This record gives sequence, C-alpha cells and structure tokens, in this order.
Amino acid sequence: MPILIRLLILGGTSEARRLAAALVDAPGMEVVSSLAGRVRAPSLPPGAVRIGGFGGAEGLAQWLRDKGIDAVVDATHPFASRMTANAAAASAATGVPLRVLRRPGWTAGPGDEWRWVDSLSEAAALLPSLGSRVFLTTGRQDLAAFAQLDLWFLVRSVDPPQPPAPARMQVLLDRGPFSIDGERALLHEHRIDVLVTKDSGGIMTAAKLTAARDAGIPVVVQRRPPLPAGVTAVPTVDEALTWLRESRGDAGQRE
Repeated sequence: MPILIRLLILGGTSEARRLAAALVDAPGMEVVSSLAGRVRAPSLPPGAVRIGGFGGAEGLAQWLRDKGIDAVVDATHPFASRMTANAAAASAATGVPLRVLRRPGWTAGPGDEWRWVDSLSEAAALLPSLGSRVFLTTGRQDLAAFAQLDLWFLVRSVDPPQPPAPARMQVLLDRGPFSIDGERALLHEHRIDVLVTKDSGGIMTAAKLTAARDAGIPVVVQRRPPLPAGVTAVPTVDEALTWLRESRGDAGQRE
C-alpha cells in the first residue's frame, strides 16, 4: 500500500510511545519519533527514531519539507514550551497540520494543600514559609531557582543534575512509575515537609501527590505554560488517532 501519511511524533512521553506503537504497523503510515536527547538512556518508542534538535523553528520547517512530512503530533512534555512553540511556527510556515497531545493536568482534591505558582522562582520564594526539608521533583535542569535557599533538598531526577544547585542536597536517580507506598516511605525516611512539582499530569508520577496529602504536607505546583495561539490540543492518544485517521482520509482524497 502506498504511503498516505508521513507522520512526525515529537516525543519523550509515555503518550508519545503509545501513539507510535499504535501506528508503527498501520497500513499507509510512515512514522518517525523524535527525541530531544536530554536523557542519557531514554525509553525508546517502536519504529524509526531520531535523536537531537532540529535547529529551531526554521530547522524543523526545513526538515518537514525535506522529509515530505504530512502531519505532526507534538507529544512532548507539557512543559516543553520551546519545542511546542517551534512546532507551531514550523507548522504555520509549511502548512503541515499539527496537533498537540497533552494529557490532562492534575486537580487538587479534598485534603490537598496545594499552592499554585507560575514559575519556579515564585516557588522558591514560597518555600521558606512552608518547610525546611523539600522534595523537589521538577527535573534536573531547574535547580538554579533554588540554589540560594538555605533549605535541605531531596532531588529526584532520571540523570544527575548539574550546577548551579542547592548546597544542601541529596540526589535520588530514579524513573517512574512510582507507587503510593514507595512515595509514603520516601517522605517518611527523609522527613520531608514540603513537595515541589510541576503540573505534569498523568499517573506515572502522581503517587507523590497522594502521599503528600496523606502526610499533610503542602505541595507547590507550577502551572503549565499556555499553548501557542491557534494551536489545538487533544488530551488522549485515542483522540490523536482519530485526528490522524481523518488526516489520512484527506490525504487519500488528495491522491
């Protein structure tokens, strides 16, 4: 069967891997997943994979033209705002349709003590009034905002963080999914009294929120950055697949 859709998945999330798995053997589909390459040993999706940047929006637009890409799904992390902005600009420049696949964010429930912030610098300013032993789960590239605080930090990340970083810090190298019992034990062992995280959404790392609620620990949550103007998002892999099926039908009519 001839190729009807050449799809680029901007990946790095579990949703991106599930989308690639659903499409890699689909008739009429040619799928390439792209990873940023910031993690030493990433979880690779099935099918063709490229690793590394494109050279900004212009480089991505040229890559789309060179490879004859018919559609793009941006399934990057909800906080990968630069990549999403580049994807939106490249889509506008080339006319290649774009959908953003974003899992829903977290919602506070009864018993949760959450403080919402728009930036990690705002989170850092709040921390001294909330606790002295911080569980920091914002990623290894975001420690600079907390480097000047005289607090103790447990920092969890997939790869070792680089300076600048807090002076009083213990690093825990680990990758989700995490269990509620495991997170409870972690909070207890390290006497954590405040949690800092980003509104990543999903179940892979949500257990810490339940553990914090059970322990009566306040949580500082960074809000997601907004999507670029005019960009449409879908919350599930199934909805992304529906959009792609419709795109494939349109491509078949053009043939």
